[in-house]
Amino acid sequence: MAFELRYPYGLLISIFLLQICSAVDTITPTQSIKDGETLVSEGEKFALGFFSPGNSRNRYVGIWYNKLPGQTVVWVANRETPLTDSSGVLTIAGDGNLVILDGSLKSPWSTNISILASNTNAMLLGSGNLILCRDNCDNHTTTLWESFNYPAHVLLPGMKHGFNRKTGHNWSLTSWRSQNDPGNGEFSNRLDPEGWPEFYLWKGPDRIWRNGIWNSQRLVHPMPDRNVEINFNFSYISNEDEVYVTSNAKKDSLITMMDLDYSGIFQRLIWNEESHRWVQFWSALQDQCDNYAVCGPYGICSVTRTPVCECLQGFEPKSPQNWLMRDGSDGCERRMSLDCRNGSDGFLRLEHVKSPDTRKARLDASLSSNQCENECLNNCSCTAYASADANGWGNGCVIWYGDLIDIKFFDDGGDVIYVRLAVSELDTRKSKSSLGRKRMLVIAIVIISLVVLLLLSCGCWRWRMRRKMRVLLYLGLMVKESSRENLSRTFEPKGGMNGMEFPLFDLGTVVAATENFSDSKKLGEGGFGPVYKGKLFSGQEIAVKRLSRNSGQGTEEFRNEVMLISKLQHRNLVKILGYCIQGEEKMLIYEYMPNNSLDSYIFDQSRRALLAWSKRFDIIVAIARGVLYLHEDSRLRIIHRDLKASNVLLDNEMNPKISDFGLARIFGGNQTQANTRRVVGTYGYMSPEYAMNGLFSVKSDVFSFGVILLEIISGKKNSCYVDDPSITLIGHVWELWKEDRALELLDPSIMVNTCAENEVLRCIHVGLLCVQESPSDRPTMSAVVFMLGNETTMNQPKKPAFSFQDDFKDRNRPTGGTGLCSINEMSITELESR
Repeated sequence: MAFELRYPYGLLISIFLLQICSAVDTITPTQSIKDGETLVSEGEKFALGFFSPGNSRNRYVGIWYNKLPGQTVVWVANRETPLTDSSGVLTIAGDGNLVILDGSLKSPWSTNISILASNTNAMLLGSGNLILCRDNCDNHTTTLWESFNYPAHVLLPGMKHGFNRKTGHNWSLTSWRSQNDPGNGEFSNRLDPEGWPEFYLWKGPDRIWRNGIWNSQRLVHPMPDRNVEINFNFSYISNEDEVYVTSNAKKDSLITMMDLDYSGIFQRLIWNEESHRWVQFWSALQDQCDNYAVCGPYGICSVTRTPVCECLQGFEPKSPQNWLMRDGSDGCERRMSLDCRNGSDGFLRLEHVKSPDTRKARLDASLSSNQCENECLNNCSCTAYASADANGWGNGCVIWYGDLIDIKFFDDGGDVIYVRLAVSELDTRKSKSSLGRKRMLVIAIVIISLVVLLLLSCGCWRWRMRRKMRVLLYLGLMVKESSRENLSRTFEPKGGMNGMEFPLFDLGTVVAATENFSDSKKLGEGGFGPVYKGKLFSGQEIAVKRLSRNSGQGTEEFRNEVMLISKLQHRNLVKILGYCIQGEEKMLIYEYMPNNSLDSYIFDQSRRALLAWSKRFDIIVAIARGVLYLHEDSRLRIIHRDLKASNVLLDNEMNPKISDFGLARIFGGNQTQANTRRVVGTYGYMSPEYAMNGLFSVKSDVFSFGVILLEIISGKKNSCYVDDPSITLIGHVWELWKEDRALELLDPSIMVNTCAENEVLRCIHVGLLCVQESPSDRPTMSAVVFMLGNETTMNQPKKPAFSFQDDFKDRNRPTGGTGLCSINEMSITELESR
């Protein structure tokens, strides 16, 4: 809150009339800093003065790196009380405090300490610390106040980061509200002194990341990084008065800082002299398992497993249904209760883990490693223990009480802890016996299921044959049994369909269902031929994909699509009912989707308004879950290679289903990338590595999904952005994102007040992460599904691929073409990679 000060006229005259230019690094009672002037530290590394952040016109007093390009602000005085004009002055008041005065002599900010002295000076040190001291600031023993005690969003070398046990003061970081407003934002990084103190990243009142346990040299979690130890010295101080960490670069020439970005990214930055920019050396949230308590109590998270959450041995999911939906936040519960009184409990050894949250833990330095187990067994509240000596935390042992939360598994490094379990959970003989009984039960269920399936198949086959005969008699197109066998052999020149029984539709049945492929029944046409609506003799509606003779999809692609879709069962994948092949005719029979394809809505001026934001968001999530099933959860690991809006069909409830698997490829379990000389797909949806070099992987589908996501939000095609022919939709989104105007992307047919802005921005953020140029930078589909469904901190996207048409069109323009704007979005079936 601004407050008014009264000063002797002599002081006011010295401020506004006598001061012509600022001192080099010191403010005295007779020398002040006006707006437009700067105070420069010894060595000229830091400067102090008035500034306006970003596009704001407000004026703040801050400290920034003096000689670096741009203006990297590291501390702000009046974060919550900006000046609205350039009349500000930073000066020493009559009571000795350092104050900011505006044109009306009101003070929006002051050091506000009880000094009762008029002989104070302020000095900007070479470390970036602004100090207020009595008499001469060269003698730091007279320091009365310092900016290092009140960090903003940046932690400079030498600053304390921790907690004063006596005063309760927390040396913490708080993000800016936005790049244009340095006021206190919603993210903070501070130490929680409860239990064994640890540092947490907070979003408002919620913890979103935990630092881990410190030893005397370095941070133990995440896995020790040799580069950190080589470049930095850490000091961890914990005593009766205070607990804090400080760090310094081992080389004086290394310019570095810890920064809490307004978007919640907590990171260490290093200045690169060659590229003249800040480079991220380390960041807090590096993967899904870094999110605080993502797997709940007694759950362990591992990014190398799918799904990432598992229960510890001896525990089971508290909410099995939520775990099936990949939501492990409810955690796990014990299968067998502990038997504390009889002393029959044991311990499970966990290696390579990030130790649980220590708010309910204590360190007993008086105990030896051998005494830790007995200490835990003798306390019924103890749930785990760890040897401080063995883990490099000091002396004694750490004992946990209550639930074990936020455990992460590492492939290498990490800690060793011992989790308390009922002894029956540790009995290997009982475990093997139980496992044997489970295996026998599974085998019995499988045998019974096969028998039932065989009986059902025989009944279904007899019913299908009788129905076919009735249809053939009705059309007068009786086909002899020998002819049908010849058709089957024609379809299976290379070993058939791997023993798969799949409905074979007669040509007469399909002709009758589609009224001889009448134009009135035509639903559309893709790269491989037209699609017709049909109605079987039983009344069931179907969609018939009739492959044109010059479609480019031969017997191999045809077999590929039939085999793939027949093995896939997911609510967001289109269901295939059968196939038909006779002579040169090849057709696929699908379930009928009454609302046609997604592109017929989002790109149609009259129909796009039918898709409110809530429905669009549901469609985005459903498509993501369908792709995730293809990549990770199906029996086969499948890459679609032709994801686009026209290949997403909508059922009668507007639920999306992915279709058209003619170009899909099956990957082996350990295979991550493949190469082809025959590039297939659709301009605007193909990833750069695939379009340019024929390399494809699951990240190729991630790129295509990102394009679809942005198209759903905007209602515009990526391949032909009409507002500016030189820029793609992706490029337009990137420009809006950089200018903090991403919400302008939203389809004008959607009322802004009908959607959650944070949900829209999260989707745009995910879309930009998916269309990044490097496949390694793009998230997996499991990460995409998680980010879409959760408020979590995400990495900042890098410049996407194909931001502008000129990046790609000259190298891959088809002969005789005029650019990349695809009118009908037909798939490319022959494009030799270079």
